[in-house]
Amino acid sequence: MAVGTIAVSTLAALALRGHLTATNLAVFYLLGVVAIASRCSRHVAVISSFVSVAAFDFFCVPPYFTFVVADYEYIVTFGGMLVVALVISTQTARIREQAAQAAEREARAEALYRLSRSLSAEPRVFEAARAAAELAEDFFGVRVVIFLPDEGKLTFRRRTADLLPVPTSDVEAAQWAFDHARKAGKGMKNFAEARAEYIPLRGSRETFGVMAVLPDSEGRIFAPEQQNLLDVFANQTAVAIERTLSQRSAEESRVRMETEQMRSSLLSAVSHDLRTPLASITGAASTLRSQGDRLPAEVRDELLESISDEAERLGRLVGNLLDMTRFESGAVQLRRDFYPLEEIVGAALQRLERQLAGREVRVRIPDALAPVYGDDVLLGQVVVNLIENTLKYTPKGSPLEVEAVGDGDFLVMEVRDRGPGIAAGEEERIFEKFYRAGAKGVRGAGLGLAICRAIVQAHQGSIEAMNREGGGAVFRMRLPVK
Repeated sequence: MAVGTIAVSTLAALALRGHLTATNLAVFYLLGVVAIASRCSRHVAVISSFVSVAAFDFFCVPPYFTFVVADYEYIVTFGGMLVVALVISTQTARIREQAAQAAEREARAEALYRLSRSLSAEPRVFEAARAAAELAEDFFGVRVVIFLPDEGKLTFRRRTADLLPVPTSDVEAAQWAFDHARKAGKGMKNFAEARAEYIPLRGSRETFGVMAVLPDSEGRIFAPEQQNLLDVFANQTAVAIERTLSQRSAEESRVRMETEQMRSSLLSAVSHDLRTPLASITGAASTLRSQGDRLPAEVRDELLESISDEAERLGRLVGNLLDMTRFESGAVQLRRDFYPLEEIVGAALQRLERQLAGREVRVRIPDALAPVYGDDVLLGQVVVNLIENTLKYTPKGSPLEVEAVGDGDFLVMEVRDRGPGIAAGEEERIFEKFYRAGAKGVRGAGLGLAICRAIVQAHQGSIEAMNREGGGAVFRMRLPVK
């Protein structure tokens, strides 16, 4: 290319030699030097500068076709032309090299960005390794496979490629690279006879695998600058795998901690609420057994009533625990049908007749209200739990209201009281399992409202709690009517 460019410059100078001075003809050679420097290497551009000065002397300076100079003033022209040509050629070549380096750096940064983005989107170790191998293949244009250990050993079974591209004899080189966290294989000091180069995926604490890089189609290994980028790829992959494992460990720790907290809450709530009624039942039964004949009739009736009440409370606690377990396991199947809401509310009030003694209960349910589509037993349990919760947290003798209205395809029912209301920020927390508000002396495991929410959500409805104007709390339930 350089020879052809100088030849073209010479032909142009010869064509115009009779019309331009020799110094003006030098411009054609300078343009040729610029063209050569913009396409060829630096040493080719420098050699072309000397050749262009010689061609200018031979073809454009009288006497022609000889290197003899008739006018020694042309020596200054030669020197100036040579300096200008050398400066132009070297600077142009340098700019071209810098542009090529900048493009290479940009491509490298783009590849690392794609690698980081691909790895950050993979939640599993194997998928992250597969993404890294595919991106390395695309960027370097060679075959790349990542091998992951199986119980501390590399057996080539856990690999990112479907087909094994290296012989099984290379497993020793891969294992050595994994064990020593150093490169091995083709082009390296250790196991140079191997088919591929094996690069360990080293994290901050351990090695997570080995990246196998096969030579190109001509059997060549990478240049040092490509080796550096390949090392960066391996390090980034190791960091991504380590991050994935750390996130998994953190998630497992969080689950264990939540499980432990729930176990502690369950033991704390259940142990107290089981022990108290059992102690009352045991005490009353022991008294009746040892002194039954000597006790007045009214005392015996009180002890029997205490046994009945505590047994009923114990039964509700165990029932709540079983219900919560069934809902969380998905074992509950709704027996849905159309039921009048007044029948469900009436049955719940009848079950709580003794607890509601001494309280004014106002029930307002329109006769024309559409029936609710659901499981009447479970919905009745919701009403019972809401009313029992109200009885626990409101003063004795305070009124209670149950009201329902239609709202399009939904039925809205509210249970209102005139108690102390709900503390700020606890409107959602009171529906959590085993959570109990801060009222002293309130018995229960904190499951009643959690069961209410589970039942309502199973019916594709919603339930919420809020404070009431003038004091008290409101529990609002929305259920579909069809």
